[in-house]
Amino acid sequence: QVQLVESGGGLVQVGGSQRLSCAASGRTFSNYAVGWFRQAPGKAREFVAAISWSGARTTYADSVKGRFTISRDNAKNTVYLQMSSLKPEDTAVYYCAADSLLRTDDSGYNYWGQGTQVTVSS
Repeated sequence: QVQLVESGGGLVQVGGSQRLSCAASGRTFSNYAVGWFRQAPGKAREFVAAISWSGARTTYADSVKGRFTISRDNAKNTVYLQMSSLKPEDTAVYYCAADSLLRTDDSGYNYWGQGTQVTVSS
């Protein structure tokens, strides 16, 4: 089992920045790829970014490419999502998820955090 806890959400102004953290406990975290997903009210959950177990590979949704950066520190069992140039449409609950393979499909992830709310206000 892997337990995931997101933090760092909150209210931010349009054009601002926010860093989300996903802290893991349980099984060896460095064995797992991690993805970030988000869900806005009334919308389906969507892929945001993912990183391989080593951090060597990353992938992003087109909607966040160039604005968001995913990274990880396996010594701290933590994955980060640095968000910049935030837009109102980035408002959502953000979730991190872990699995043995790097995926963009949320159905493939076995472990999920509880989510953290990000609200981008104009």
